[in-house]
Amino acid sequence: MSAPAGGANSIRVVISALVGNLAIAISKFVAAYITQSAGTLAEAVHSLADTGNQILLLLGMRLSAGKPTEQHPFGRASEKYFWPFVVAILLFSVGGAFAIYEGMHKLHEVTQGIVSHGGSHIWSYAVLGASAAFESYSFMVARGEFKKTQQGRSMVQTMLQAKDPTIPVVVLEDMAALIGLLIALIGLGLSDLTGWQGWDGIASLIIGVLLCCVAVFLGRETHSLLVGESATSEERLKAREIVEGVPGVERVTQLLTMHLGPEEVLLAIKVAFPRGMVVEKVEDIIDELETRVRKELPNMRYIFVEPDAKYEVHHDERGVPR
Repeated sequence: MSAPAGGANSIRVVISALVGNLAIAISKFVAAYITQSAGTLAEAVHSLADTGNQILLLLGMRLSAGKPTEQHPFGRASEKYFWPFVVAILLFSVGGAFAIYEGMHKLHEVTQGIVSHGGSHIWSYAVLGASAAFESYSFMVARGEFKKTQQGRSMVQTMLQAKDPTIPVVVLEDMAALIGLLIALIGLGLSDLTGWQGWDGIASLIIGVLLCCVAVFLGRETHSLLVGESATSEERLKAREIVEGVPGVERVTQLLTMHLGPEEVLLAIKVAFPRGMVVEKVEDIIDELETRVRKELPNMRYIFVEPDAKYEVHHDERGVPR
């Protein structure tokens, strides 16, 4: 099944993150078992959740390439929105909630004097350090692809305006993982320096809160895409200019867009034609405007045109013509 335009880079980013997280998760679980460190265990579960998340992202990319059917006449491009939303839920429940639980459990053991410590933390230091190197590589790969989409915008603006959540999800996961690794290392270091094992539990709590915050942000953004976002204001303006530049079109009285997927936009427009124009001529003009729009804006895959004989101009809530 062929990948959509730009999909090859997304697949490379996700596979890179998948392989790295799987190796990291296994090594973290081994280190957590040996040292009984809550912070290391929280990071191990975090990496395991990230591994599952990358599998879900790959599943979404594969399903999104499905052809239109009678049941799904516009195709399945929105799979690229649904599965990242599931990823956000799992990151919150499996990664964040577990880390918070494990931190509270460790603090309870410390306050009750029941501290289980299986040996030196040297294994945790080694594994967390190696994990940081792997995560840094994965982050650089994802960040490199993410930069291509920024177009002069800040990182936050790009995240908020992105229509394809795949690479932003990986970037945020890797950022959270690197910060979480630093927190886990600090927790272990303070535990060793002070002899109070509660620092390890506090580190796990902070990691959990961090993951929950990232999950809420991702959930909010992917939910917005899932329920249907319009094309950018620049694309809408460009579409209007193209249509109104076609001979025979008097004006666009209404223009609505909706992203069905990252690169699949539905365009619905009302167009005013000269009064008395014959149907055959209207059809020719509509064919011409569709050709021009698809040439200039290839992501507008589905175009629906309705002649508007009443010349009603529709405005948005700010009074701007739509």
